[in-house]
Amino acid sequence: QVKVVESGGGLVQPGGTLRLSCAASTFTLRDYAIGWFRQAPGKEREGVSCISSSDGSSLQRDSVQGRFTTSRDNAKNTVYLQMNSLKPEDTAVYYCAANLLRSRCTWPPVQHEYDYWGQGTQVTVSS
Repeated sequence: QVKVVESGGGLVQPGGTLRLSCAASTFTLRDYAIGWFRQAPGKEREGVSCISSSDGSSLQRDSVQGRFTTSRDNAKNTVYLQMNSLKPEDTAVYYCAANLLRSRCTWPPVQHEYDYWGQGTQVTVSS
């Protein structure tokens, strides 16, 4: 089954830092735009960020601008989401997925363009 694997979540205090990883073993991530999404309890899944295949440029939602950074390590076939200055409202299950239609990100992300979803990783920001 083709999918990604997310890791790196956990419990962190407000203002803390986490780095999430999105890895794949059955396909090459650099061939796709990769999106990060999150879903909080009782809420719809929303886009967090996206990193393009073509030039590594990224887009993100306004609420994480200046706090979250998306990057790639092509040698490790991994995409990262560096999350700084975390807030309680960042609490959610975080997912990554590959855009099968575009190599360049658009915003907001069109979720039905994404596939190979992983199982997600829980991020909890609480004191």
